[in-house]
Amino acid sequence: MTDDLGVLIVDDDFRVAALHATIVDAVRGFRVIARAGSIAAARSAVGDHPGIDLALLDVYLPDGSGIDLVAELPCDAFIVGAETDASAVRRAMRAGALAYLIKPFDDTELARRLAGYAQYRRVLAADNVDQHAVDSALSALRFGTRGSDRPDAGSHTEQRILELFTSSDGPLFADQVSEAVGVSAATARRHLAHLVSSGRLRMSLQYGTTGRPRQEYRLPG
Repeated sequence: MTDDLGVLIVDDDFRVAALHATIVDAVRGFRVIARAGSIAAARSAVGDHPGIDLALLDVYLPDGSGIDLVAELPCDAFIVGAETDASAVRRAMRAGALAYLIKPFDDTELARRLAGYAQYRRVLAADNVDQHAVDSALSALRFGTRGSDRPDAGSHTEQRILELFTSSDGPLFADQVSEAVGVSAATARRHLAHLVSSGRLRMSLQYGTTGRPRQEYRLPG
Protein backbone atom coordinates (compact mmCIF):
# COMPACT_ATOMS: atom_id res chain seq x y z
CA MET A 1 0.00 0.00 0.00
CA THR A 2 1.08 3.59 -0.59
CA ASP A 3 -0.19 7.03 0.31
CA ASP A 4 1.12 8.48 -2.95
CA LEU A 5 -1.36 10.37 -5.11
CA GLY A 6 -2.13 8.36 -8.24
CA VAL A 7 -1.96 10.09 -11.61
CA LEU A 8 -3.50 9.24 -14.97
CA ILE A 9 -1.77 10.76 -18.00
CA VAL A 10 -3.94 11.21 -21.10
CA ASP A 11 -2.00 12.23 -24.22
CA ASP A 12 -1.88 10.65 -27.65
CA ASP A 13 1.78 11.64 -28.13
CA PHE A 14 3.74 8.85 -26.41
CA ARG A 15 6.84 11.02 -26.10
CA VAL A 16 4.95 13.79 -24.32
CA ALA A 17 3.21 11.22 -22.11
CA ALA A 18 6.59 9.74 -21.17
CA LEU A 19 7.96 13.19 -20.38
CA HIS A 20 5.02 13.99 -18.11
CA ALA A 21 5.31 10.59 -16.45
CA THR A 22 8.96 11.23 -15.67
CA ILE A 23 8.13 14.57 -14.07
CA VAL A 24 5.27 13.08 -12.03
CA ASP A 25 7.49 10.28 -10.73
CA ALA A 26 10.16 12.82 -9.77
CA VAL A 27 7.84 14.67 -7.40
CA ARG A 28 7.56 13.27 -3.91
CA GLY A 29 4.14 11.84 -3.09
CA PHE A 30 3.06 11.08 -6.66
CA ARG A 31 3.10 8.03 -8.88
CA VAL A 32 1.81 7.35 -12.37
CA ILE A 33 -0.90 4.71 -12.28
CA ALA A 34 -1.84 4.61 -15.96
CA ARG A 35 -1.40 6.28 -19.35
CA ALA A 36 -4.01 6.61 -22.07
CA GLY A 37 -3.91 7.94 -25.62
CA SER A 38 -7.62 8.58 -26.12
CA ILE A 39 -10.82 9.41 -24.27
CA ALA A 40 -12.00 5.81 -24.58
CA ALA A 41 -8.73 4.52 -23.15
CA ALA A 42 -8.91 7.07 -20.34
CA ARG A 43 -12.39 5.87 -19.39
CA SER A 44 -11.15 2.29 -19.34
CA ALA A 45 -8.14 3.26 -17.21
CA VAL A 46 -10.36 4.97 -14.65
CA GLY A 47 -12.52 1.85 -14.46
CA ASP A 48 -9.51 -0.42 -14.09
CA HIS A 49 -7.62 1.74 -11.57
CA PRO A 50 -9.76 3.11 -8.72
CA GLY A 51 -6.71 4.71 -7.09
CA ILE A 52 -6.46 7.60 -9.55
CA ASP A 53 -6.52 10.98 -7.78
CA LEU A 54 -5.50 13.31 -10.60
CA ALA A 55 -5.70 13.20 -14.40
CA LEU A 56 -3.43 15.21 -16.69
CA LEU A 57 -5.52 15.69 -19.83
CA ASP A 58 -4.46 16.82 -23.26
CA VAL A 59 -7.09 18.83 -25.16
CA TYR A 60 -6.78 17.33 -28.63
CA LEU A 61 -7.33 13.57 -28.54
CA PRO A 62 -8.18 11.20 -31.41
CA ASP A 63 -11.78 10.71 -30.27
CA GLY A 64 -12.62 14.11 -28.79
CA SER A 65 -11.53 16.84 -26.42
CA GLY A 66 -9.97 16.23 -23.06
CA ILE A 67 -11.96 19.20 -21.74
CA ASP A 68 -15.19 17.27 -22.33
CA LEU A 69 -13.83 14.45 -20.20
CA VAL A 70 -13.19 16.58 -17.11
CA ALA A 71 -16.73 16.66 -15.77
CA GLU A 72 -17.30 12.92 -16.00
CA LEU A 73 -14.09 11.85 -14.27
CA PRO A 74 -14.32 10.68 -10.64
CA CYS A 75 -11.01 12.42 -9.90
CA ASP A 76 -9.43 15.85 -10.07
CA ALA A 77 -8.02 17.04 -13.40
CA PHE A 78 -5.46 19.39 -14.89
CA ILE A 79 -5.72 20.39 -18.53
CA VAL A 80 -2.26 20.10 -20.08
CA GLY A 81 -2.56 21.03 -23.74
CA ALA A 82 -1.63 23.37 -26.56
CA GLU A 83 -5.06 25.00 -26.95
CA THR A 84 -4.75 28.76 -26.38
CA ASP A 85 -8.31 29.82 -27.17
CA ALA A 86 -9.66 31.74 -24.18
CA SER A 87 -13.07 30.10 -24.53
CA ALA A 88 -11.41 26.68 -24.10
CA VAL A 89 -9.86 27.84 -20.83
CA ARG A 90 -13.23 29.09 -19.58
CA ARG A 91 -14.89 25.85 -20.65
CA ALA A 92 -12.27 23.80 -18.83
CA MET A 93 -12.78 25.83 -15.66
CA ARG A 94 -16.56 25.45 -15.87
CA ALA A 95 -16.11 21.70 -16.31
CA GLY A 96 -14.08 21.54 -13.09
CA ALA A 97 -10.41 21.53 -14.14
CA LEU A 98 -8.17 22.65 -11.27
CA ALA A 99 -5.41 23.99 -13.53
CA TYR A 100 -4.76 24.82 -17.17
CA LEU A 101 -1.17 24.51 -18.40
CA ILE A 102 -0.40 25.56 -21.98
CA LYS A 103 2.24 23.56 -23.87
CA PRO A 104 5.09 23.99 -24.17
CA PHE A 105 5.97 24.77 -20.58
CA ASP A 106 9.07 24.30 -18.49
CA ASP A 107 9.33 20.89 -16.84
CA THR A 108 9.63 22.60 -13.47
CA GLU A 109 6.24 24.27 -13.90
CA LEU A 110 4.39 20.95 -13.88
CA ALA A 111 6.42 19.79 -10.87
CA ARG A 112 5.53 23.03 -9.06
CA ARG A 113 1.82 22.63 -9.82
CA LEU A 114 1.88 19.03 -8.63
CA ALA A 115 3.46 20.11 -5.37
CA GLY A 116 0.73 22.72 -5.07
CA TYR A 117 -1.93 20.11 -5.69
CA ALA A 118 -0.47 17.93 -2.93
CA GLN A 119 -0.65 20.90 -0.57
CA TYR A 120 -4.26 21.55 -1.67
CA ARG A 121 -5.13 17.96 -0.80
CA ARG A 122 -3.40 18.17 2.58
CA VAL A 123 -5.17 21.40 3.57
CA LEU A 124 -8.58 20.10 2.54
CA ALA A 125 -8.14 16.70 4.19
CA ALA A 126 -9.72 18.04 7.39
CA ASP A 127 -13.39 17.46 8.13
CA ASN A 128 -14.03 21.19 8.43
CA VAL A 129 -12.09 24.20 7.22
CA ASP A 130 -12.14 27.94 7.80
CA GLN A 131 -11.71 30.68 5.21
CA HIS A 132 -7.95 30.83 5.74
CA ALA A 133 -7.64 27.13 4.92
CA VAL A 134 -9.75 27.54 1.78
CA ASP A 135 -7.66 30.49 0.63
CA SER A 136 -4.45 28.60 1.39
CA ALA A 137 -5.60 25.54 -0.57
CA LEU A 138 -6.66 27.55 -3.61
CA SER A 139 -3.46 29.60 -3.51
CA ALA A 140 -1.39 26.40 -3.48
CA LEU A 141 -3.23 25.19 -6.57
CA ARG A 142 -2.61 28.40 -8.45
CA PHE A 143 0.90 29.24 -7.43
CA GLY A 144 2.39 25.96 -6.23
CA THR A 145 4.37 25.73 -3.00
CA ARG A 146 7.51 27.40 -1.79
CA GLY A 147 10.35 25.98 0.24
CA SER A 148 9.00 27.58 3.42
CA ASP A 149 5.87 25.44 3.13
CA ARG A 150 7.87 22.31 3.89
CA PRO A 151 9.24 21.53 7.35
CA ASP A 152 12.41 20.00 5.87
CA ALA A 153 13.07 22.90 3.49
CA GLY A 154 16.34 23.75 5.20
CA SER A 155 17.64 20.21 5.61
CA HIS A 156 21.40 19.76 5.74
CA THR A 157 21.38 17.42 2.74
CA GLU A 158 19.48 19.89 0.57
CA GLN A 159 21.85 22.68 1.57
CA ARG A 160 24.79 20.50 0.51
CA ILE A 161 23.09 19.77 -2.81
CA LEU A 162 22.50 23.46 -3.45
CA GLU A 163 26.13 24.22 -2.60
CA LEU A 164 27.18 21.55 -5.10
CA PHE A 165 25.18 23.25 -7.85
CA THR A 166 26.55 26.65 -6.89
CA SER A 167 30.10 25.39 -7.36
CA SER A 168 29.31 23.39 -10.51
CA ASP A 169 30.03 24.70 -14.00
CA GLY A 170 26.80 23.30 -15.43
CA PRO A 171 23.83 20.99 -14.94
CA LEU A 172 24.10 17.69 -13.08
CA PHE A 173 22.36 14.33 -13.18
CA ALA A 174 20.99 12.62 -10.06
CA ASP A 175 23.75 9.98 -10.02
CA GLN A 176 26.38 12.74 -10.06
CA VAL A 177 24.69 14.44 -7.12
CA SER A 178 24.42 11.14 -5.28
CA GLU A 179 28.15 10.46 -5.63
CA ALA A 180 29.27 13.99 -4.82
CA VAL A 181 27.08 14.42 -1.73
CA GLY A 182 27.54 10.86 -0.48
CA VAL A 183 23.91 9.73 -0.34
CA SER A 184 22.05 6.94 -2.08
CA ALA A 185 20.60 7.53 -5.53
CA ALA A 186 17.06 7.27 -4.15
CA THR A 187 17.80 9.85 -1.45
CA ALA A 188 19.37 12.19 -3.99
CA ARG A 189 16.34 11.94 -6.29
CA ARG A 190 13.97 12.61 -3.39
CA HIS A 191 15.83 15.76 -2.33
CA LEU A 192 16.21 16.92 -5.93
CA ALA A 193 12.45 16.55 -6.40
CA HIS A 194 11.90 18.66 -3.26
CA LEU A 195 14.18 21.36 -4.60
CA VAL A 196 12.48 21.35 -8.00
CA SER A 197 8.97 21.58 -6.56
CA SER A 198 10.00 24.51 -4.35
CA GLY A 199 11.58 26.36 -7.28
CA ARG A 200 15.18 26.22 -6.07
CA LEU A 201 16.29 23.95 -8.91
CA ARG A 202 15.07 23.45 -12.45
CA MET A 203 14.69 20.09 -14.15
CA SER A 204 14.78 19.19 -17.83
CA LEU A 205 14.88 15.90 -19.66
CA GLN A 206 17.80 14.80 -21.81
CA TYR A 207 17.00 12.18 -24.45
CA GLY A 208 19.60 9.69 -25.57
CA THR A 209 19.49 7.33 -28.51
CA THR A 210 17.84 4.57 -26.46
CA GLY A 211 16.12 4.09 -23.14
CA ARG A 212 14.26 6.51 -20.88
CA PRO A 213 15.20 10.21 -20.80
CA ARG A 214 17.50 11.30 -18.00
CA GLN A 215 16.58 14.07 -15.59
CA GLU A 216 19.05 16.95 -15.66
CA TYR A 217 19.09 19.53 -12.89
CA ARG A 218 20.41 23.08 -12.74
CA LEU A 219 19.99 26.29 -10.77
CA PRO A 220 17.20 28.64 -11.93
CA GLY A 221 18.03 31.52 -14.21
